[in-house]
Amino acid sequence: MSVIRIGISTCPNDTFAFDAILRNEIDTKGLRFEFEFLDIEQLNERLIAGDFDIAKTSFAAAGGMANETWVLPVGSALGFGVGPLLLASHPHTIPANSNQTTLCPGCHTTANWLFETFYPKTTNVRQVVFSQIMPMLIDREADFGVCIHEGRFVWQSQGLYLVEDLGKRWESETGLPLPLGGLVARRSLDRNTIHTACQVIRDSIRMAQVNPDQTLPTMRRFAQEFDDRVLMQHVELYVNDWTIDLGEVGRNSLHAMSVRSNWASPIEVFDV
Repeated sequence: MSVIRIGISTCPNDTFAFDAILRNEIDTKGLRFEFEFLDIEQLNERLIAGDFDIAKTSFAAAGGMANETWVLPVGSALGFGVGPLLLASHPHTIPANSNQTTLCPGCHTTANWLFETFYPKTTNVRQVVFSQIMPMLIDREADFGVCIHEGRFVWQSQGLYLVEDLGKRWESETGLPLPLGGLVARRSLDRNTIHTACQVIRDSIRMAQVNPDQTLPTMRRFAQEFDDRVLMQHVELYVNDWTIDLGEVGRNSLHAMSVRSNWASPIEVFDV
């Protein structure tokens, strides 16, 4: 049995997608997945360090590792209306000067990439764990924060203010879905193993889509937000047809991201 060292995030879309594998409810076709569950920026850093065979990563981080990894055609989070939100601790303010502080969820994240792309050199940027961003804004420890994951659904109830939906800005400028993050595999991994892993992961996602209620205990175990309605909102937003297969549109989105970046090589998707 081949062992796959795999890192995924604690976010509902990932634990939903891998639920059947985690519960041993699916044929893994001779593969044994050894999981680690981490914050997205921890995943980015550990992937860069070489700790995983396959890992969920920000596409901004994948771009910096394009020579070393393939993006898998399955398991991605991209779409319309899925982007990070730029929030403010006070109303009627925008990032405008270096005396202001903006919180971002990690220098390798797509959220940080979007902020730097759309608001270059406007504020002092501070990197913190994503789950700290809204509490720090509520406590007025920063002026702005780039909010990701479940926070997208609860920021209004926390008394925060929307500056801009960064995903909508991407959509208006490109006409394409926003590529947030996806699964990547090391190019050194055997191609047949990568192909089999893609099949297993796709089967797991489809099983979760058929029986979504069965995934709730797994999602609750890892999520920052425990309301089942919010968990399922998250899944409905981030798990879609492009999660099953990136397709041409998904590949076009990654190409558009590559064009706007200074990566040494463009992102390449593994051909199954």
